[in-house]
Amino acid sequence: MVTSAHEGMHRIFQERPEILAPVFRVLDVPLPAKATVDAVTTDVTETRPLERRVDTVLRVGPSDGEDFLLAIEAQSRKVPGKEASWAYYVAYLRAKYGLPVLLIVVCQDTATAKWAAGPFDCGARGWTAQRTYPLVAGPDNLPMITDVRTVAKNLALAALSALAHARSAECGAILEAIGSALQELQETDPETAGYFFEFLEINLGNTPAGEEWKGIMSFVSYFPGRGTVRETAYLEGKAEERASMILSVLERRGIPVPGDTRERITSCADLDTLALWVDRSWTATAAEDLFAEDPEVPGTSPEQA
Repeated sequence: MVTSAHEGMHRIFQERPEILAPVFRVLDVPLPAKATVDAVTTDVTETRPLERRVDTVLRVGPSDGEDFLLAIEAQSRKVPGKEASWAYYVAYLRAKYGLPVLLIVVCQDTATAKWAAGPFDCGARGWTAQRTYPLVAGPDNLPMITDVRTVAKNLALAALSALAHARSAECGAILEAIGSALQELQETDPETAGYFFEFLEINLGNTPAGEEWKGIMSFVSYFPGRGTVRETAYLEGKAEERASMILSVLERRGIPVPGDTRERITSCADLDTLALWVDRSWTATAAEDLFAEDPEVPGTSPEQA
């Protein structure tokens, strides 16, 4: 099964926009509960050879003011040069749509969250031409929701909380509360209950938190989508898209790609790893530079790693 907490950390904003208001409250950014939310293309390519995509872009229409764009990125670790990509996303979206832009970076650990908060400066000789201030949501500011009644009122936020705290010892209490809330919700809204069951199963994957979630929900046999065929197909498509992007960038830059390297790229199923290789493809001098100091890549054999 293809799994990626990276995908879930930003997709939940797109699929469950009701999460925006409580997350904005956590970030101390005012946003009325009544707001229109529409997905915007995530392609921020201007002209060739640039080819970049932000994870999720939403157009938010608050009831009390001007529309704005919300760019959402999920970041599982510090990636050198990523801050330059974030500055590009903000500047490009502002120029293209003529709307204010906010950037949210969702993290799963404190160290990554601290780095992602910036600010990131672009300038020279003591003069700052541009400064990027991401909003950061992570384990330090996303609440651990362990009360069943509170979870039932804020399912989307509770699911995001479970992902953000997936590496902490307290995650089990969050998952227990979500499981109890979903069991009750199944009687009145099986579609929503099924969505969150499947969402957490996919995005927690085979991690310790994922195994705990499967244990909590093992008594449930009537949720739809237990095979997660739709989600698996979606994530496989994202992996193929990123692999194709890597090969395209290398080809445009005139860098040869040996057969074994091409196979390693196209067979990789880990979206975080592929995102790292996309970033490296723009500066690599040889195809092998993509894999410099990489940890073992999920979904590859020891011979390929």
